[in-house]
Amino acid sequence: MQSNWIFIRIKSKIGLISTKILVLRGQIPCLATRSTARILFATAWLFCIAAYLPARSGYAVEYPRDYRKWVHVKSGLIGPQNPAFARYGGIHHIYANERAMEGYAAGRFPDGSVIVFDLLETKESSGATVEAERRFIDVMVKDSERYAETGGWGFEEFKSNKLTEGSLTAQERTACYSCHTGVKGHDFVFSAFRP
Repeated sequence: MQSNWIFIRIKSKIGLISTKILVLRGQIPCLATRSTARILFATAWLFCIAAYLPARSGYAVEYPRDYRKWVHVKSGLIGPQNPAFARYGGIHHIYANERAMEGYAAGRFPDGSVIVFDLLETKESSGATVEAERRFIDVMVKDSERYAETGGWGFEEFKSNKLTEGSLTAQERTACYSCHTGVKGHDFVFSAFRP
């Protein structure tokens, strides 16, 4: 005996959503037509895409693995006398990937440039100030198309040693960009390479 049920299974390629549509053959004649099945398929596919897009962050800046092996641009120390100490107190190291090094040389940073601002707490040991725990790293990624609204740069911050959890809100990213507009003439980059 032939089954009266028709299963249409749609599974998105990203593996986030799997949708099943069950049609009883003969009971709902309009659903058994090919054109209606196509409409159902298209509707279910659009549902999958619509559910996927909000979960996918178009802005996401990923944690830059192995950045400590990149070129060390410069270091700095913010002490307790500085008004920015509460937020930025500690030892700063700035690293740049190869594309960013091209930007330091040319004054304009090509897409694919990544700059990392690594901020570490300090501690005193026998009269020497040394590195302690990581407070956070700030990351700038150049992609003129993806981050067109923020001067071509994507901004993110990773707290402590959390390698996969960026912490900036959309408002905080906009604040990063606003601060960096002060150095728009240097393609929004504060640091300069110290040879």
